[in-house]
Amino acid sequence: MQNVNRYAVFGHPINHSKSPQIHHLFAEQTGQRLSYQAHDVSAKKFTDAVAAFFSSGGKGLNCTVPLKELAWELVTHKTPRAELAKAVNTLALHTDGSLLGDNTDGCGLVTDLTVNHNLTLTDRRILILGAGGASRGIIAPLLEHKPACLTIANRTVDKACKLAETFSHLGCILGCGFPELQNLQFDLILNATSASLSHQLPPLPNGLLADTGVCYDLAYSHQPTPFVQWGLAQNAHKSLDGLGMLVEQAAEAFYLWHGVRPRTKPVLDFFSLKASSSNT
Repeated sequence: MQNVNRYAVFGHPINHSKSPQIHHLFAEQTGQRLSYQAHDVSAKKFTDAVAAFFSSGGKGLNCTVPLKELAWELVTHKTPRAELAKAVNTLALHTDGSLLGDNTDGCGLVTDLTVNHNLTLTDRRILILGAGGASRGIIAPLLEHKPACLTIANRTVDKACKLAETFSHLGCILGCGFPELQNLQFDLILNATSASLSHQLPPLPNGLLADTGVCYDLAYSHQPTPFVQWGLAQNAHKSLDGLGMLVEQAAEAFYLWHGVRPRTKPVLDFFSLKASSSNT
């Protein structure tokens, strides 16, 4: 009988995670046999939990809030995009027992924005809220599309400015605090803070979103997140949560682990149909 390989996602909180369902749908689609579970792991327990998972036969691991920067420090080898981001969301076990760290967040986000939602990033004014591990993974892929400028806003201004300086060789990028956003406008606003996980909203001024602008929350929920609701109140052309990004980055991680690239549209259609059924 074929062995069932074990995979998991670590995070805190994690009960809301759709990753196990996504990876099992990918497995059904591609004929893989696997187990994928979500585990609530705090930052304090992360290193020991990773060691225990892989020593007990685990093959691959995803990491979400607040573990991505810790994962970057832990792994032995890093892909170029993970090295640049200094944040890791995907770990793969090498045959020699060492760990490879990758970051699939940025390509997942850009694919969702440009392919699934037909949005143009070139020459657009982009704002990222937050300067943590979630932001680190998406900056370089966004700058590859040559926006007019990318601004990072964070409660701790110095952290936003240092992050902008790290990526300044890739294009126009600035760091600032939330009060400095007054009287500015953006075509795309991305919420990369963890505020939505606690049902909160970053301190955003009205008028921040340009006409026909788009809001996108990297977090996702059964109900519209506070940021998605804010976008709707600001008359956004689209106000989206991060489910599409989750599915797209999961497909990239699945490909890294299995060498097979799953189709994401059937999975996105599955969740869309499921959401429609629950609302009727």
